[in-house]
Amino acid sequence: MVFGVISGIITVVSSAMANEDDVEDVKDLSLVDGEGETSPEKNAAVEFLRRGNRDFRNSRFKEAILCYTKALNANCLDQAMLYSNRCAAYCKYSQGIRLRPARTSEESAMLELDPMTLGQLALKDSEKLVKLQSDNPKAYLRKATAQVLLEQYEAAVETYLSGLEIDPMNKPLQEGLREVKILMEGVEQNDSKRRKLKRSDDLDCTLCLKLLHQPITTPCGHSFCRACLLQALDHGNKCPMCRTVIFVSPKTYPVSVTLNNLIQRNFPEEFAERKAEMDAVSLAGGETLPLFVMDVVLPMQQLMLNIFEPRYRLMIRRVVEGNHRMGMVRIEESGSLAEVACEVEITECEPLPDGRFEIEVVGKRRFRMTETWEQDGYRVAKVQWLQDVVHPDGSPEKDELAQSVRTAADLVNAFISRVRDIAVRSDRRLLEMLNRTEGMPSASDPERFSFWVANLMNIPGRERLQYLRITDTRERLTREITRLRSMPADSNCCIQ
Repeated sequence: MVFGVISGIITVVSSAMANEDDVEDVKDLSLVDGEGETSPEKNAAVEFLRRGNRDFRNSRFKEAILCYTKALNANCLDQAMLYSNRCAAYCKYSQGIRLRPARTSEESAMLELDPMTLGQLALKDSEKLVKLQSDNPKAYLRKATAQVLLEQYEAAVETYLSGLEIDPMNKPLQEGLREVKILMEGVEQNDSKRRKLKRSDDLDCTLCLKLLHQPITTPCGHSFCRACLLQALDHGNKCPMCRTVIFVSPKTYPVSVTLNNLIQRNFPEEFAERKAEMDAVSLAGGETLPLFVMDVVLPMQQLMLNIFEPRYRLMIRRVVEGNHRMGMVRIEESGSLAEVACEVEITECEPLPDGRFEIEVVGKRRFRMTETWEQDGYRVAKVQWLQDVVHPDGSPEKDELAQSVRTAADLVNAFISRVRDIAVRSDRRLLEMLNRTEGMPSASDPERFSFWVANLMNIPGRERLQYLRITDTRERLTREITRLRSMPADSNCCIQ
C-alpha cells in the first residue's frame, strides 16, 4: 500500500515536470531578464542562478537549492523565477529521496531532510509564486506538484482546476489533474479494502462466543468481554483459558484500547448491535428489573444485605453500573414468586476482598410482575408499577382518608413518646434508634405516610406482602390503626 502510493506520487510529479515547456524545468536569466543595469550584487546573483540551474540539470538538487537561496537573498533578480526554480529543485530532491534504494541508505546513511519536509518547503515557495504571478498557469502547476508530494490530493485537484481556469488547454495541468485523480481512486480503494476487514474468530470472546464488548486482555494474554470475565471470576481467580492465577479487578481494569478501536472502526454495525445487547443486559432503565429473592420489603424500608452468591454478585455489579435499582421479592408457601414486590435502590455498596458485597438498600416503588425469566442464573421480570387509588378532592373518601391520617399520626406520636420514655430509663440503644428516626411524612402524601407507619412496626412478612397488594390507602391505614391501638408500649418495633 505504501509503495503503491509513493509510486503514484512520483508518477504524478514526474509527469507534471516532464510536461513543462522550459529547459530542465527551470528558467535561465537570458530568457527572462538578461538586460539592465549591473552591479556586483546582481552579478553575483546571476552567477548563483546559473550555477543553480547547472546543478539542477546535473541532478545535484541540494546544491541547486543553496544557489537559488543565495540568489533570492541578493534580491536583485526576478523573485518569481527564483521561487519557481527552487520549488522545482525541492520537488525533484524529495522525489529522489523517495526513489533512493534501501540498500544504498543502509550502506551510507543520508543525513538530510525527509521528503515530506522538502515538500512543505516546495509548497511555501509555490504559494509565494502564486501570489506574485496569479495569472501564470505554471505557478499553479508548481503548487499542485508540491501538494501531491504532501499527499494533499483534494487540495491538488483544486489547484489544478484553478490553473485550468486561466488556461483551459494547458496540457501539463490537464495531465497532472488526470494523474492525481487516478491516484486518489487508488487510495480510496485501498482504504475501502482496509475498512472491510474480514471478521475472524480472534475478535470473539471465548466465553460468550460473541463479538468482544469492552475487551479486557489479561496479563496472561487472553482477551474477554469485561462482563464475561467479571462473571467468570465470581467462581475463582484463574484465567478461564489457561487457568493462570490472575490478580486483576475486571471492574476497574482498563479496556484494551487498540482492540476496542479495531472492532469499533472495522465492524461498526456489529459493534452497535453488541453494545445494544449489553445495554439491555445491564438493565439501565425501562420496565425491566433484576430480582433479588429474599423477603418482602416495603417502600421507605432500609436494609443491610451481604451478597455472597456468585449469581447475585454478578447481578449487583450490573445494577451498580446501571441505575442502582432492583426488585426484592418473596417466595410464597406454594413455592412460586409473589406477584407483587418492591423496587429497592442501592444507596451504599462496599466490595469485599473475597468478592462479596455489603450493600445498603432503601425501598422505593411497588410493582406487579407480568413476566419473569432467568438470566445468567438470576431472575428478571417485566413489571407494572402500582399506586394507590387517588380520590378526587371533596369526595367522602378523601375526607375519610384525611381523618385516618390524623388518627394514625396521633397514635404514632403517642407510641413513640411511650417508647422514648422506656428507652431513657432502660435502653440507651433504643433511644439512639429513635433519635435517628426519619421525620414523619407530610399528611399531603397519605400513601407514603401509610408505609412509614408500617415500617415503624415489626410486621411479619406475610402481612407486609398484603400491605403491598393493597391499593387503597385508607384500608392500609385502617389496619395500621387497629394494630397501633392493640400494641403495648414495650412491644418490639422496627425503627426506620
